[in-house]
Parts: sequence; C-alpha cells; structure tokens
Amino acid sequence: MTASATTTGDPRSRDDGLGWVTRAVFSDARIAVTVDAEPPAGHTVVVRYAVVPSVARARFLLPLGRPRVAAAALLSYNALRPAKLRAARAVLGVAARAGAVDRAPFPVLTVAVPVGLDPAEVLLAARVGAELGTPVTRPSGCVRRIEPQADAATVRRPGRTARVREDRLERRHAGAGHRRGRGAAGGRRPGRDGRAPRHHAPAHRVRLGRAGGGGGRAAAGADPGLSIDAPPDLTALLAVARRGRPPAPARPLAGSPFLARLTEQARRAADTVGERASAAVADLARRHGDVAVEFGHWHGDWVPWNLGRHEGELIAWDWEHSGPEVPVGFDLTHDAFQRALVARGEPAAAAARQVDTWLDRHGDALGLDRAGQRLVADAYLLEMWLRTWRLADAGAGWNPALHPALLDTISNRHS
Repeated sequence: MTASATTTGDPRSRDDGLGWVTRAVFSDARIAVTVDAEPPAGHTVVVRYAVVPSVARARFLLPLGRPRVAAAALLSYNALRPAKLRAARAVLGVAARAGAVDRAPFPVLTVAVPVGLDPAEVLLAARVGAELGTPVTRPSGCVRRIEPQADAATVRRPGRTARVREDRLERRHAGAGHRRGRGAAGGRRPGRDGRAPRHHAPAHRVRLGRAGGGGGRAAAGADPGLSIDAPPDLTALLAVARRGRPPAPARPLAGSPFLARLTEQARRAADTVGERASAAVADLARRHGDVAVEFGHWHGDWVPWNLGRHEGELIAWDWEHSGPEVPVGFDLTHDAFQRALVARGEPAAAAARQVDTWLDRHGDALGLDRAGQRLVADAYLLEMWLRTWRLADAGAGWNPALHPALLDTISNRHS
C-alpha cells in the first residue's frame, strides 16, 4: 500500500486482522483512517465505526448511527458458528439493534476523504450506492485474521440491502487462464432441466435483499441455506461444470492448462514452503498425467450454506472462487471437504477421506471412473491448499485448519 493520507494511528499499518481489513477495504491512499482521533484538516468524515471489542482484539467494525446495519452484521451467517460464539453474537446483535453500540465505550474508527473528492471514487460501498442510484449509509464488516470476511460490505437503502464483495485477493493471484465468471445479482439458478447458471464479470457483484433479515439468504427470497445433511445436487453441479453445453471430450491431465496453472502457482509458493508444493504437483502429474477426465467450470465454493431454494429452484451465491478449466467433480469434492472441515469440525485428513468417500459414491454420475476419481481427489486437495497459500500470500494469514495440515495430508496420501 502506498503512503496513506494519515499515518498517525492509522490501523492499516497493523500486522493483524484489523490491519488486513482496513487495508483491503480502504486501500486508496487518499482515504484517511484514524482510531480515536479526528482526521487531518481538509478531510470530510464519511463513516465512523465502533471497533468491537477493542483495537487489539478487533472482531467487528460496526457502523455508528445505523443500529439495524450493525445488528445485521452480527446476526448474519451465524448458523454454522459454535454455540457459545453464536450466543454471544446474538446477544450483541440484539444490543446493537437497540442502539447500545453507539453508547458503548468502544474505540471509534473514522474514515474520511479529502474535501471535494467524491467518495465513490475511492470507497467501494459509495461506488455501489452511486450505481444503485441511492445514497450509501454505512458498510459493516467482520474482522478475522484467517479466512477474512471484511472485504464484504452491506449497503442499506430503505427496506433493502446490498452485500458487495470485491475480489481483490483472487484477482491479484489468478492466472491468465483462470478468469472468474461471477454470479449476477440475486445468485444464479441451475435449473432442474440442467440449464447452466448465467455468468458475467462485473467489477463488483451485488445481491439485494431486505435489510436486517435473517442472514441474507432469505432476504433474496430463498431459503437461508440448505441442510448440512442434504445430498449433493449432481444435476446442478454438472450444469455449472458444463455451462449448459453437452459433455466435453475427456483430456489427459498432462498438458492441460489446469496442470500448468498448478505448476506455476506451486513454483511461486516456494518462498513460503520450499519445494513441497512443487513436489506435490510433480507427484500429481506422475501419478495421474495419463488419466483423461472432462474439464469444465466450477463454482468454487459449493457448500450448503452458499445454496438456497426459491420456488423449487436451486440458487447459488458467492461465485468469487469460480473459474474454468478444472476437472469436472471439483464442486462435489469441495462440498464433501467443507462439510467435514467446517460444519463438523473434522481435521483436514478426515475431510480428505470424505472426499474419497463421496467420489466413490457419486463419481459414476459425473462420468468419473476409478482412475478419474483418484485424479479429481488428489487434484482438488492440491487446488485447495494453493488457494490457502494465495490468501496467505495476499496478507490474509494462514488458516491453521488447512496449513500445514492439508499439505501434510497431500504428502502422506500415497506414502
């Protein structure tokens, strides 16, 4: 980041979650960000946040003066959290809705822009508000060192919200052949007839729903996430993979753009983990190079909590990890892995075994024979570790559930 408009007390210089979030959300050097201090002369305050519970242990940036937005930030996406944390967030959310955050002695983070500068030029939420033709109130965010969420902003207008995510990390580290197709506003619906969801690549993805709703999914008119025990929708997975087209001819792993991308990313990871990642890619090529599978698109984060149903149709959110040229079956393996790792709290090795189990159970329906299933499993686990590395390399920190545990799991699978 270039020199900021103010350096005294600027949280963007911190080496923690608050630092990562403020650098990601307020990256433009013209923005002044201060904590418990007024901005420099010649700046206009755009928004003030309560830093909850403290600067040293920041977990939330809650907008002051907008209790419904603050409450929604605490109560949204709460179902999968541990019971104790869920209860604490619920209590704080109720208090926020009653305006208690504004009265509490939390540190105050102030965001300001130079006088005369249109906030839409430098602030994502303001830019989205301008595009929607409605005044922006205040975005809100969660602060997490690992798997950060605060690149997402909630923008309110009367009776509506827009949840916005700018995919800086993925754009920064995506290879030239790994461009993303993002879901349009409201999610996209892989129909029961196998039609592929439509995609486009706007600068920012916006989903509108009612403000203060129960987690946002219901706000878009859909059920707020599928059951963790729901079986995978294989027809929808294939609709995403094939983009509504007939099955593509199988191609060998060797010489594929997918393997070339893994090789390049593993090479770049050498500064972090030495040759371990490159050795894992070389082993993948040695074991499966001659195996031919269908390559296609994937959603990239296909899990029950990113899915819902509306009028009998499946809706998928959060396409920021979507991309082409991956082995068909990656969304299935991701679903299996994340249900075990996130929903059930199992370690990476156990989650990898769940990947094998699901491919054995459902692989035939995806056109995968035994050799193809083994390729997809090994390739997916390596893809997931490289995603973890990309996020860490971009400043988000390592997810301890995935590093070094997942890289160890990959190394030990065939030893």
